[in-house]
Amino acid sequence: MPGLFDSFTLKAITLRNRIAASPMCQYQAEDGLITDWHIPHYTALARGGVGLVVVEATAVSPEGRITPGDLGLWSDAHTEGVAAIAKAIADAGAVAGIQLGHAGRKAGCMPPWEGGAPLASVDPQAWQPVAPSAVPLIAAHPHVPRAMSLEDIHRAQQDFVDAARRALAAGFQWIELHFAHGFLAQSFLSPHSNLRNDAYGGSLENRARFLIETVAAVRRVWPVHLPLTARLGVMEFDGHDDVNLAESIQVLQWLKAEGLDLVDVGIGFSTLVPVPWAPNLMIDTAAQVARDTGLNVTTSWLITDAKDADRAVRDKKVDVVMVARRLLDNPHWPRQAARELGVVGQVLPTPYAYWLQNWSPA
Repeated sequence: MPGLFDSFTLKAITLRNRIAASPMCQYQAEDGLITDWHIPHYTALARGGVGLVVVEATAVSPEGRITPGDLGLWSDAHTEGVAAIAKAIADAGAVAGIQLGHAGRKAGCMPPWEGGAPLASVDPQAWQPVAPSAVPLIAAHPHVPRAMSLEDIHRAQQDFVDAARRALAAGFQWIELHFAHGFLAQSFLSPHSNLRNDAYGGSLENRARFLIETVAAVRRVWPVHLPLTARLGVMEFDGHDDVNLAESIQVLQWLKAEGLDLVDVGIGFSTLVPVPWAPNLMIDTAAQVARDTGLNVTTSWLITDAKDADRAVRDKKVDVVMVARRLLDNPHWPRQAARELGVVGQVLPTPYAYWLQNWSPA
């Protein structure tokens, strides 16, 4: 039975272990372009020993940025920079993945360490976000998104397709479509934010249409031998958890039929309802999603203990474990986890291995 440090193969891609660096926004880009921050950051994560590094939410359009500092892939001018990230990850022994996203009504904000509030309308960097309906995340807040026309919807879908093409050209071998966290795709799916009465609103199938069509369109340009994955918010914790999950499982069955290979089981965040945070919050939910859809699954959310992570894999609750802030604290957490689990033979970068294994003060 495979454990945390056994390899994992999905399509033609094999991860050296089942630990992935979860996409974590850095907000250090300039006009969507990489800066001196990005290469060292992602190199450190890959050298630390994970099997997969998924690059932070990368905007498929300028208006899809969470903040002005978001990484972007909305033009060919952005390809060279993200290609350098992909190469750095691969050179360090991990598979290079990237998360493609559109923030929808949650776009146009300050970084979280500056409060995360919407940019003031007088700010020269500000823009009006777009969303399925003109419903702000915060009731009566002036940061009201513009309801998307059918032309807007089709353009956003094409933006995902074009970004996927660029990600492939840049050397990424794994993509994750960001369909969670109250961003654009999740806003289409959630009845809290989608009040449309056309083909993209109302029934579950209509609310899921944006997601279904987007996956189908990306699948046509993303090679069939490479993993196509998505992060979906399957729970809102709004008092209707059973309904949330049942609807999400149905949506994932539709997405699987369009070519989705794996789901990163996440949270909707389409409301401001507090989440009942706890260690390993979504692991059991991920297990149910796997059972009911037949998809490969991963998840994150407060997975910080090596034994818990290993048990989740061995119990077949997840195929891969997404680790986030633990890796920011210690990029070499996989080595630490291997020691805790008594796993031998984990490869260190040659200079590290030499000095750690051969040097003595004698």
